[in-house]
Amino acid sequence: MVNDAPVIRRYHPRDFPDVVEVFLRSVSEVAAKDYNEAQTRAWAQIDEQRWMVRLSHAWTFVACYQDELAGFITLERDGHLDLLFVHPDYQRQKTATALLNRLESQARAQNIATLFTEASITARPFFERHGFKVMAKQTVALRGEEFVNYRMQKWLGEALTLLEYRELSE
Repeated sequence: MVNDAPVIRRYHPRDFPDVVEVFLRSVSEVAAKDYNEAQTRAWAQIDEQRWMVRLSHAWTFVACYQDELAGFITLERDGHLDLLFVHPDYQRQKTATALLNRLESQARAQNIATLFTEASITARPFFERHGFKVMAKQTVALRGEEFVNYRMQKWLGEALTLLEYRELSE
């Protein structure tokens, strides 16, 4: 158990192997409680080239404890929160909350008023606790498997105050 808050910083391509490990372990060990073995096997795969592009074309932040990458989050320019994953060893330590707070600050700085995501069964309660509302339950297909997830949305309100913007710029 880690007591300190994580350091949240921008993703760097050298983080890629750790991001992949966080994703694969999170799906295989955490989401596996809500999805069956065939679903988690289908989900826990990546196309490295596609992911490198995906991470570099979004605002991507990582959470670190000392030198260990514990989680990551991405925000696309249209307000889509595409990815949020936390390593199993760092679950329930406010890692995802710290990442989401940083992402929301970035969104406000970019005058993005609404965030939306497709939350897994596992992630839905987290997003609801942080002000997201379920817009629709949906079934999506991936690698021959069907998954239930939830299209969720959160209105952020006004843009950043000047003080908040200065803090982000430092």
